[in-house]
Amino acid sequence: MSHDTENRQYEQRRVEKVVEVINNKEENLEARSAGLKQSVVELRKTFWDDVTVNLEEMDDIIETQESIKQQAAILSQKEQFHGKISAEIQTLQRLRNAPYFGRFDFIEEPGTEKESLYIGIASLMDQDEEDFLVYDWRAPISSLYYDFSPGPAHYQTLDSTISGEMTLKRQFIIKQGVIEGMFDTGITIGDELLQQALGNNASTSMKNIVATIQKEQNKIIRNERSKLLIVQGVAGSGKTSAALQRIAYLMYRYREELHADNIVLFSPNPLFSSYISNVLPELGETNVRQMTFLDYLKNGIGGNLTIESPFEQMEYVLTQTESEHYPIRMKNMDYLSTIDFMQLIDAFTSDLNGSGIQFKPIKFRGRTLIDQGQIGEYFYSLDKEIAIPNKMEMVSKWLLQELSKYQQQEIAEDWVMEQIELLDKEDYMRAYQRAEEKMQSSTVQDEEKILRRYMVKRFFQPLKKRVKQFAFVNILATYQQLFTEWNTKELPNNWQDIRAQIATDLSQKFLTWENATPYLYFKGRLLGDSADRSVRQLIIDEAQDYSAFQFAYIKHLFPYTRMTLLGDVNQAIYTHVAKENPLIPVEHVESHERITLTKSYRSTKQIVDFTTYFAPGHEPIEPFNREGSKPELINLQNENEWMTTVLTCVEEQLKKGNETIALICKTLEESEQIYHLLQDKLPIHLVNEETYTFEKGVLVLPIYLAKGIEFDAVIIPDASADHYSLESDKSLFYTACTRAMHALTILCRQEISPFIKLVPKELYDVKE
Repeated sequence: MSHDTENRQYEQRRVEKVVEVINNKEENLEARSAGLKQSVVELRKTFWDDVTVNLEEMDDIIETQESIKQQAAILSQKEQFHGKISAEIQTLQRLRNAPYFGRFDFIEEPGTEKESLYIGIASLMDQDEEDFLVYDWRAPISSLYYDFSPGPAHYQTLDSTISGEMTLKRQFIIKQGVIEGMFDTGITIGDELLQQALGNNASTSMKNIVATIQKEQNKIIRNERSKLLIVQGVAGSGKTSAALQRIAYLMYRYREELHADNIVLFSPNPLFSSYISNVLPELGETNVRQMTFLDYLKNGIGGNLTIESPFEQMEYVLTQTESEHYPIRMKNMDYLSTIDFMQLIDAFTSDLNGSGIQFKPIKFRGRTLIDQGQIGEYFYSLDKEIAIPNKMEMVSKWLLQELSKYQQQEIAEDWVMEQIELLDKEDYMRAYQRAEEKMQSSTVQDEEKILRRYMVKRFFQPLKKRVKQFAFVNILATYQQLFTEWNTKELPNNWQDIRAQIATDLSQKFLTWENATPYLYFKGRLLGDSADRSVRQLIIDEAQDYSAFQFAYIKHLFPYTRMTLLGDVNQAIYTHVAKENPLIPVEHVESHERITLTKSYRSTKQIVDFTTYFAPGHEPIEPFNREGSKPELINLQNENEWMTTVLTCVEEQLKKGNETIALICKTLEESEQIYHLLQDKLPIHLVNEETYTFEKGVLVLPIYLAKGIEFDAVIIPDASADHYSLESDKSLFYTACTRAMHALTILCRQEISPFIKLVPKELYDVKE
């Protein structure tokens, strides 16, 4: 018997023993869980039977309260224990299929015994709970597996650095408890494992990469020291996957103090949020708060204004070039995205401390109680040295005091009794009970008085709530003054053109995407920012698409939060607004670190080689050695054959077994056109801004909604020069091409894009 066969048999026997331990543990836990669940159900049923209730004397009341507390604590403890057992069972179920994916042998000191350690998605102890059968991939010692080849190695514990020698590094592909692949490797992760992992069809969700984490990705995952971690990663380099594993690692490392509610992930769109939603649950962690930056702005601004989405802005930029307002709008995008504009808002706000803030009257039942002039007079009577948000708090308290006076006056008004007569039985009884509680003798007069107070209080409550929310401040009207009346020496040269267009938009209660963040920033300068100080970790994906203003605003909101920025300057599709890209190295930023990922794992070597020639940035791109067919260019001689050719390309990819085929268009307008032409000819899904779930099949979508997602095959329906020729189009075209894992087909209806002409002809096949 060969040495390899002996090793394989030994490892298979070990897998079987580990699976046996898993099954035994699960069986024991299931029995305990069933008993505990029954105990919880019984305790809920008999809760009050075991509580001593006596409310006659104060001592008895205290004793009753303690009895209830004690019984509730017992119930809570049992429920928590039941939840813990359920979580352990779920972990065992995840481990049963593939208990581990790696092994390394480590000798801590010369002369000491070799120790074999196995790495999986969770830790597993033996039946006696004495020794580890599997180490969690996030444990300190597991870093050896990702960071070192056989030879000298070390890892960091909480207290010190442990050094030694790695004598073996072995990788496994285990499915349903059977070893399907096993090999020893001298590099971080063997090509064989990656080839198998990457050679499969694209999934409808992001893959869990813990078994194939590379050394450079591990640096991202285990980075704990940087307040600002900047990750520049080429398309398909696994930066988003590594960021999600980073979240899982941090939640494991700081499990006593860092929870899902303390972490926020800004994703590029709802479809992408769906695409990555399974990664953390697969690792046994709760999903963190995910939202788009658009959602965040909408929550802060409120529902009284219409906000343009970044995708609507992009659609405007790509389709409205002939509009007479287009040049002015582009200037607006440029200027409103800068730090200069943020400083202009600061100067404007500073001037408002002397005059100019617009207020709204306080009205009750159609009549004005306190007009805007009175509110303004009170505000500007306060000390100018007090910050504006603090003065707003003082105005709010003053208004609440004034409203309390009006509330008293309203009690005797006729409308109150009319409203009392309209009360339903339940409300009437509630008011009557309160009357009895507050009055020793319940005369008709006493009851009416209490009911009147109850009714007036009920009507004034919403008004007082709005006052506490500073609804008396007319933020929009005040902001409009920046673009209509206010002047300063610091205004930009083309300010007259800029301000006119924005003033028109604001008069229609419309915020363009480039103006949404400045508006919310201004609102915070007036009322105070309501930032969530509980956020400990903020991850921003596709960070290259954030403007300088947006990124500065995020830093302003989360001054004490550790941030991870992920992106690719090659895919900066919003280049017209991102003049100062946050991914570009930052000077004078305390405790920041920059990690660059240059190897692309998503696409075949042929696709990466092709796209490298028109990548907009200057970052090097290394293809992973996974072979495939060359990209195909179809240069149509007859434009009438265009749609027939597109249909043929889709059918060819389906025959090859590709499960996700994307027709990636430049705009939503183009996507909708192709969808309507093809929908009767084959099953096809149109992806738009409202698409929240990623599905397999044939999809048609604009480039800006394809970011971060991979497809088995990509078809670009029109890569003619009239579609992709401007410098700003280069990022769009590069992004579209790099979504492809296995096959890339490009159609040209007219003259081919100049970007394709940059690629040596031997790197793609031409089909006339």
